[in-house]
Parts: sequence; C-alpha cells; structure tokens
Amino acid sequence: MSRTGPGVSAILAMAWPMTLRAMMLHGTVVIDAWLVAGLGEEALAAMGLAAAIGGMLTGILLAFSNGTQILVAQSFGTGRREALRAAFLCGLAINVGAAVLGLLAAALLAGRVIDAGAHTPWIADEARRYLLAFSLVVLAEAVAQSLSAHLNGCGETRRPFYSYLIAVPVNVAVSVVLIHGWFGLPAMGVAGAALGSAVSALVRAWYLVHHLRRSDAAVLGVGRGDTPPWQALRRHLAFTLPVAVTFVSATFSNSVCALLYAGLSVTDFAALTLISPWVQVAGTVGMCWAQAAGILVAQLLGRRSDPEVLDAFLRRAWKGAIVAAAAVACVHLGICLASDRIYDDLQPATRAALWSFLPVLLVLPFPKGSNAICGNTLRAGGDTVHVMHIFVWSQWLFRVPATAALVWLDAPVVWVFSLMLIEEIVKFPPFHLRLMRGRWKRAAF
Repeated sequence: MSRTGPGVSAILAMAWPMTLRAMMLHGTVVIDAWLVAGLGEEALAAMGLAAAIGGMLTGILLAFSNGTQILVAQSFGTGRREALRAAFLCGLAINVGAAVLGLLAAALLAGRVIDAGAHTPWIADEARRYLLAFSLVVLAEAVAQSLSAHLNGCGETRRPFYSYLIAVPVNVAVSVVLIHGWFGLPAMGVAGAALGSAVSALVRAWYLVHHLRRSDAAVLGVGRGDTPPWQALRRHLAFTLPVAVTFVSATFSNSVCALLYAGLSVTDFAALTLISPWVQVAGTVGMCWAQAAGILVAQLLGRRSDPEVLDAFLRRAWKGAIVAAAAVACVHLGICLASDRIYDDLQPATRAALWSFLPVLLVLPFPKGSNAICGNTLRAGGDTVHVMHIFVWSQWLFRVPATAALVWLDAPVVWVFSLMLIEEIVKFPPFHLRLMRGRWKRAAF
C-alpha cells in the first residue's frame, strides 16, 4: 500500500470476486426456476410465489451482512482483535435473530399471502411445502452471510466466491435428484428444489467455517471485549439496521412500481419485464466496485489515515467507477443489439420499446456508480442513517408517485423507464454534498 492508500489494483482484487459471487447468486434463482419449469407452469408459479417470500428473508440477512462487513473492515483497520471478534459475533447474533424472527413472521403471515396469490389449491399447497423447506436455507444463510461479511471486511473476498463455486453445483445435483426422485428417493417436486438449495447453503456455511477455523480460529471464540456484549450488540444494530431498512424500502418500492407497470400496455409491460433483470445483473459490476471501495475506506478510517490519503484513494476509486460504468453501458448496448437473437419471438412493438430504452441505459450507469461510491463511503464513515434517508425519500417521494402519475397519464414507456435515471439524478446532490462536507473522515472507532 502506498502513502496515498490502496491502488486501483487493490479495489479490483476485491471487487471481481464480489461481482462474480453476486452474479452467481442471481443465477441460482434462474437455475432453480429452470429445473422446476419441467414440472409445468403451476409448479413454476408455486415456486415463484414462495420464493418471493423466501427472497425477502434472505435479502434482509444480506442487508444486515453488508452493514456488518463495514464494521468488520473498520475493526480490521484498527488492528484490535477484540473489536474484530465482537463485530463478527454481533453480526452473527443479529443475523440469526433476524432469521428466527423472519421465519416466525412467515409462519404467521405467509399462508395468507400464498392463498391470496395462488390460483389453485394445489399451487398454494406446493408453495407452502417449498417455503417450509426453504426455512433451512434461511437459517444456513444466516451463518454463511455472517462468515462472508467477516471475510469481505478483512479483504478476503475470494473465499465467499469460492463457496458459491462449490455450492451451486451441489444445488443443481441435489435439486435434480430430489425433484424427480432419482436413486430410489421420493419425487418431492417443488419442495425438492428448496431442499437442494438448503443442502448447498449448508455446504457453503461448512466451507466458510472450515476456512475460518484454519485461518483465524480465535475470531470464532467468545472472549472478553473492550465493551459489554449488550452494548456492543446495541451499537452494531444501530449501525446495520438503517442498511436493512434501505433494502426493505427498495424491495417494496420496486414491487409497487412493478405492480404499477401492469397498467401499461401488454407490449410495454413485457419490455420493462425483460430489461429489468439485465439492468440488475449488469449493475452488479458498478455496485460491487463501490462496495469494495467502501470496505477499503473503512479499513483506512480504522487506521486513522490522514484526510489527504482518503481523498487520494477516493479519486482513484471514482476513476475506476467511471470505467466500470462504461463497461456496464457497453453490456446494455450489447443486450439491445442481441435482443433479436435472445428474444426471437417478440412483437415489433415490444422490440421498439426495448430500443427506446437505449439512451437511458447508456447514461444510467454513470450517476448510479458515482452515487454508489458516495453511499458506501458515507456508510464506511458511520453515516448509515443519512444514506438510508436519501434512498427512502427518493423512492417514496419521487419514483413511486412519478411512476403512478406517468402510468395514469398513459405516457410513453420510455418516460416511465427513464425514472430510474432521474431517481439517480435526484440522489446525486444530497450524496455528493454530504460527502464533500468531509465529516465521515473524522469518524472514530
């Protein structure tokens, strides 16, 4: 490391495993859907209904873990073993607690949601069986995500990625066997896919525990820390809760917008449905770059680095974010150019709508990437509440009502899609002004 902080190569070394891991996480859902699709549309509908609830539970765990990895990075920077162990154990306790509370809430409420969304009693029954088996995934992921957050915060982003390289093939193999009942096992149908995911999650957790026991077993032990356990837990929760609230708000606002899209014409709605997953997957490149930069900022703050070092590092991180945004824009362009081959049976109106999105797709990654650098840097400095407010209010005071208004006015679909870009522009001033004030540089840990 130079006197001006880590270089671009350090960010890249951390970002690429995080990016591939995120893409594999999205790919797991696609693979499960592909395996279940062979059972028919009703089976796929049952899985989709239950997976929406399960995805919310695992998403909350991921949100808490993202906050934990910042606290781990801060503790790693200080060099205090007690603080590092406390950050890991508090994150694990909060994840397990969130998983248990989430499963209890699902036990009380999920049945009504499933009954309301299922078109037939068979779909409702299969969705319940899937969700019951998926509860094992939630519990295993509570541990695995905590371990991944610890390793990410310490700069070991490759190990969580390697865990997915092992877990995904296990998921596919076990799911196929249990879905179809091979080797004398009962054919479990939709629930077999959930159990396959559970086995892979347990394998992933075992791999990460095994690695941590070999590399840093002391972190797994309980020792006397600098502060009482209840006080450390309260501080940890105060830091990570706004990150979880940000995730929940984003999930609900996106769901509301998706429901509003249903008021568009069939071709316009289809175009939005087709492009949204591509935007999400391609966007992981910029988001993971910003997360890696945020982890390194937290480590620098833990070392009490000079403001000049932080500024120099951020300048390099921003230049890299521009390159990452350009790469994402190129991917968006490639998707539009290849849309004829990817979706060869689209109606002309749907294809025209996809092409109308192109100007927005080419510009969107740049303000989004810059905002992500600001958000992760501010979180690294402990400003999680302010970041939460920027996200929540831009979603509920702008994007959701603006989407409802444009759909009601029967505006062109490109106007509706452009709200994704305008939302980033709305967030741009508060993010950058807050960062330029520099209070995050004086965070003390």
